[in-house]
Amino acid sequence: MSTTIRKVKTSDLELKDRVVSIQRVTKVTKGGRTFSFSAIVVVGNEDGIVGFGLGKANEVTTAISKGIDDAKKNLVRVPIHKGTIPHEQVAKYGGARVFLKPASHGTGVVAGGAMRAVLESVGITDVLAKSKGSSNPHNLVKATFEALMEMRDAHTVSELRGVQLEKVFNG
Repeated sequence: MSTTIRKVKTSDLELKDRVVSIQRVTKVTKGGRTFSFSAIVVVGNEDGIVGFGLGKANEVTTAISKGIDDAKKNLVRVPIHKGTIPHEQVAKYGGARVFLKPASHGTGVVAGGAMRAVLESVGITDVLAKSKGSSNPHNLVKATFEALMEMRDAHTVSELRGVQLEKVFNG
């Protein structure tokens, strides 16, 4: 199944950023070790639009700001249905596997670190999530994005199938 990536324009969006992970990275040169920082950042408007980015620099603050700029270039729209996701979804990226399941109102975001940052940035308030396999934050964020980009709301399904919206629910 092909995923349709829904790009979003950044003009007049109120985006909030969340730093998922900051790593100190080392480059070994002839003159010794050179230290720099790598930051993975998630931005979103908490209303269905989210993006992630990676920034690298010699200082933490510069790496974060570069990550925010990169994330703003990769925004996607995610369908949200009454504060949760429309259906269950499984996704994999590298060694990280994620499982997302809709939850009833009042459940909250039941997810671990990197997944929680992505789901809260999207604006999902009730979801059950499980990460299996690798706990690498880069791969977890990318796997969560894979799962969210494969989400389809009832309206999209009805258009793809060429049937009325009521028939999607009744079979």
